[in-house]
Amino acid sequence: MSPIVLIPARLASTRLPDKPLADIAGFPMIVHVWRRAMEAYVGPVVVAAAEQAIADAVTAAGGLAVLTDPDLPSGSDRISQALSRLDQDGQYDIIVNVQGDLPTLDPAAINDAVGALETSRADISTLVTEIREDHEREDPGVVKAIVAWDDAVRKGRALYFTRATAPAGDGPLWHHIGLYAYRRSALERFVTLPVSPLERREKLEQLRALEAGMSIAVARVDSIPLGVDTPADLERARSLLAQDA
Repeated sequence: MSPIVLIPARLASTRLPDKPLADIAGFPMIVHVWRRAMEAYVGPVVVAAAEQAIADAVTAAGGLAVLTDPDLPSGSDRISQALSRLDQDGQYDIIVNVQGDLPTLDPAAINDAVGALETSRADISTLVTEIREDHEREDPGVVKAIVAWDDAVRKGRALYFTRATAPAGDGPLWHHIGLYAYRRSALERFVTLPVSPLERREKLEQLRALEAGMSIAVARVDSIPLGVDTPADLERARSLLAQDA
């Protein structure tokens, strides 16, 4: 199989404007994400940039970027359009969607997502890690995945995603990490689907795929990358990456 990693990025963030260009340890955040993705060595890495300034920052660092329509509604739409512009011959059959606000991403997580897709018959794959902080169990900002597990291989099949505390009863809860690998045909289908009722209710895009009968494989990883959504997140990322410098 032939993977490509696409990183959607846009400047119009309401909580942290221009965050792809935010300086972290001397480089724009989007450059850190691109570098982490390159270190996975699964295939080419391209930033799907809504604005020229993002593309310029990536190319200045030696990376590849493609411009996309700034009015596209989601990162999935952005990577789909980028793929159609980059690869009209259909060379790449696994498309990895890495969010552009994960500057501390472990490159191995990309390999885990690709591996989960390659070793299953699923349409899509994604990642989870076990919730270990009590406050996260009740936090609607922490998305929980309900998974049917094959514990022998630390992989499973997603049954549902929710902001509620679920499933009930004793046992672990699983924190969903929003990194996806798609079969090309699955991505092409997904972006044509209308917003689904459960997606609208939970505000979780992946429910659109489940409601449409698509399957999502799940791989278990050991840590959560820091997602930068607020000024406080940005300061934490700066502190973490300064320690690594």
